[in-house]
Amino acid sequence: MVDVGAKTPQRRVARAAGSIALAPATCDLVRQNQIQKGDVLTVAQIAGIQGAKRTAELIPLCHPLVLDRVAVNLELTASGVTAASEVACVGRTGVEMEALTAVSVALLTVYDMCKAVDSHMQIGPIVLVEKVKSDVA
Repeated sequence: MVDVGAKTPQRRVARAAGSIALAPATCDLVRQNQIQKGDVLTVAQIAGIQGAKRTAELIPLCHPLVLDRVAVNLELTASGVTAASEVACVGRTGVEMEALTAVSVALLTVYDMCKAVDSHMQIGPIVLVEKVKSDVA
């Protein structure tokens, strides 16, 4: 890992977003809460939060961080599901990997929950929307 010990702790915030394309019939099943595995958007939201919290376990050279905030929002659209995350902490390194992991895990969860009814789902793109650091007062 990169040595960040000499850096001054700062407020770090990162936002990421992504989407998964679903067939119209799959969107209808999600909307009607008729997917056999359960409430797709709620389960995916929780999975995304958990993914952010476990990023350092998944990506070998990421620093383990104490996260102050993880928000994951999913929205069902006419063509699939969009996911957006916001992760924040006070630390010596950024939280962009946590934000990207949150979106990735959330969308993978949608895929897993819908794979029995839709064999043509497509994930992506997943992008870092913003990262900000500011001094702690």
